Amino acid sequence: MNIALQIQEIAYSLDEVSATVNFALRQEAEQARLRRQHYLLRCRAFEESYGFDSVEFMHRFENGELGDDSGYFDWYAAKRAFDLWDRRFLILSGVSV
Repeated sequence: MNIALQIQEIAYSLDEVSATVNFALRQEAEQARLRRQHYLLRCRAFEESYGFDSVEFMHRFENGELGDDSGYFDWYAAKRAFDLWDRRFLILSGVSV
């Protein structure tokens, strides 16, 4: 897939714009990686505490097979956050200018 960049200011060279955009992409990819890691560790703690993995948890939680333990809601939020940051990390780390 190709994406075009429109440069508003002609005063900047294509090399300078490319380097700046690549830097920003790398920074954002690193932030996404750190957030992904944070939520992965939170999910692993829940998995150890409850004795089953996050994939099984999401299936059971979304099918209403689990109770109203507040930990389940925290786990659900952590898993959703992990999925979001995992996807963003994969997207950002695969983009170059």
